[in-house]
Amino acid sequence: MSYVLAVDQGTTSSRSSIFDQNGSDVSLAQKEFKQLFPQSGWVEHDPEEIWRSQIGTAIEVLAKAGLSAKEVAAVGLTNQRETTIIWERTTGKPVHNAIVWQDRRTSNHCGRIRESHGEMIRQKTGLEVDAYFSASKIAWLLDNVAGVRERAENGELAFGTVDTWLVWKLTGGRLHVTDPSNASRTLLFNIHTLEWDDELLNIFGVPRAVLPEVRSSSELFGVIEAPEELRGIPITGIAGDQQAALFGQACFEPGATKNTYGTGCFMLQNIGETPVESKNRLLTTVGWKIGEKTEYALEGSVFIGGAVVQWLRDSLGIIATAAEIEKLAASVPNNAGVFFVPAFAGLGTPHWNQEARGTIIGLTRGTGRAHIARAALESIAFQSADLLDAMHADSGKQLDELRVDGGATSNGLLMQIQADLLQIPVVRAQTAETTALGAAYLAGLSAGVWESTDELAKQWQAGERFEPKMKADEAASLRSRWQEAVARSLNWAK
Repeated sequence: MSYVLAVDQGTTSSRSSIFDQNGSDVSLAQKEFKQLFPQSGWVEHDPEEIWRSQIGTAIEVLAKAGLSAKEVAAVGLTNQRETTIIWERTTGKPVHNAIVWQDRRTSNHCGRIRESHGEMIRQKTGLEVDAYFSASKIAWLLDNVAGVRERAENGELAFGTVDTWLVWKLTGGRLHVTDPSNASRTLLFNIHTLEWDDELLNIFGVPRAVLPEVRSSSELFGVIEAPEELRGIPITGIAGDQQAALFGQACFEPGATKNTYGTGCFMLQNIGETPVESKNRLLTTVGWKIGEKTEYALEGSVFIGGAVVQWLRDSLGIIATAAEIEKLAASVPNNAGVFFVPAFAGLGTPHWNQEARGTIIGLTRGTGRAHIARAALESIAFQSADLLDAMHADSGKQLDELRVDGGATSNGLLMQIQADLLQIPVVRAQTAETTALGAAYLAGLSAGVWESTDELAKQWQAGERFEPKMKADEAASLRSRWQEAVARSLNWAK
């Protein structure tokens, strides 16, 4: 039996999984790490804590599985994508905390660039000019941390998203690499030429010297040198978390679509080997590159998905654990007219409004904790339904079902609400760790654990299936009232 280690570095936790050659998850380890909020709208992570937590889970998962490094065929990495780290090449020491994809400190900078270069940048990158992506975060670090720009231009510093940071650390600084799925999230990568683009680098003021080498998503990158417990395992797969989830859901054919419910929600649809510009403000992104073949995806992004549950727990204190929300929300038959737009970091697809702010409307004296909890869950489903509407408008493809994954899919009430609003079945993958599984698949393909995507497609299995129970007119009415709430949130920006 062959085994693959998947390293899954997320926004709020680091996870590691072991999969066997049947695609079954053998063991899992997870550790949350601290979220840092230095100012309103700023979100940071400690890169060294990311490293410690991630390596800790990798060592733990091997121990749980009773495996040594020599028994692992390969490791695949997947990661929170746009989060930005710059470090010293000689010491590996970060020059600043990581700036997280949710961070909004560069919104004004992006607004100015959007006005002058937005259409050209969209054509080259498939992305909206937004603080969500890496380029403006790199520029902020270069211009606001003493001495960083000069050192970067002199080749003393390295930039990377979290995949690049982890590979650098795992290989003792020997490898400064990424793959096209992560590079395509920076606003600096031309998705047509599959290269860093000098015009984009000039616009954002980013020196080429800091950038990693872009390789494929499935190949032998190198071997792990540290820590000792993982030494010698080949690193053979890298992909951003959402592209890895698309791969793990076996969405190998154009039109195949998945939605991941994590800190945010991310819906991706495979569009094949030719990038297509969205007419409905979706993103066009690289899905993966295997050998000489590159496949693309349309993506819709919800900034605050499961994070709204964390907010109810940590900021409002109306639940003690995230798992409590399902029971609390199910204790009332409906939202009693309460709608919650969790625009804590602006609104993503299809609005792309950085200034929108969170809104709760419809409160009465009869409103209780349960109604707010239910409205919070519904907000995740409403936002995801908006994404699918945009995908339908772009591709013309009506889905027979939506494949779903991510931590929040364990909430059966949320999945039922989603099926009701979409009026199509929602199918939860049998393997909960689909993002990690995609990373394992990419690594295992290169390492010879699996021969082809056809073999992988046969391994995919459905878990629970949620059929719509709500009448179509009732769902349409709820979605109309949701749009009214969104309009209130957007009005804040004015």
